[in-house]
Amino acid sequence: MNDLEKELFDWTKEIAEFHFPRWEELPDFDLYMDQVLNLIDNYLYVFKEDKQSKVITASMVNNYVKLDLIPAPVKKRYNKKHLAYLIAISVLKQVLTISEVKEGILYQASVSGIREAYDLFCTEQEDALSAIASHIELDKNHPLPLLPNNTEIEILVVRTSCIAVASKITTQKVLALVKKNKTDKSQIEKNKKK
Repeated sequence: MNDLEKELFDWTKEIAEFHFPRWEELPDFDLYMDQVLNLIDNYLYVFKEDKQSKVITASMVNNYVKLDLIPAPVKKRYNKKHLAYLIAISVLKQVLTISEVKEGILYQASVSGIREAYDLFCTEQEDALSAIASHIELDKNHPLPLLPNNTEIEILVVRTSCIAVASKITTQKVLALVKKNKTDKSQIEKNKKK
């Protein structure tokens, strides 16, 4: 195993064991902006390109408030609800547009409530990270091994990019169908009232 493969292998072990804080694990007290930024950076360390990069900044948080992605802070303090939204947004914005993130979050929160939606997101994201890690860990028995025997590691870039695109367009299609279904239901209700 060369240095690149060893580093990749070590990283896959890290993401396979990664844990998102669940609703009950988030602080029960209010935080100021700098505390929120540090906490989220610590929670989402596997999403950072390097130790110096930031997952989220104050200007991002302020923009999310302006875009109604998260509620406004109360007296410049952020609570558990803000943290849950910011964690989900910070992860999802890496592959979805902000409007798609907003649609998805609003939909899921309306279906199961914020707490349950957030915990579901954490579980699903952990499962996805674990699945991709098992692909990379040279699991030849997996239906889609990312690094089968005698495959150059460079192919991993193409393969994982293709999986990301497939996942992204699937998410976009599901969001479009949810939106269409919601619009259709609204139209049916309007027609009933006539």
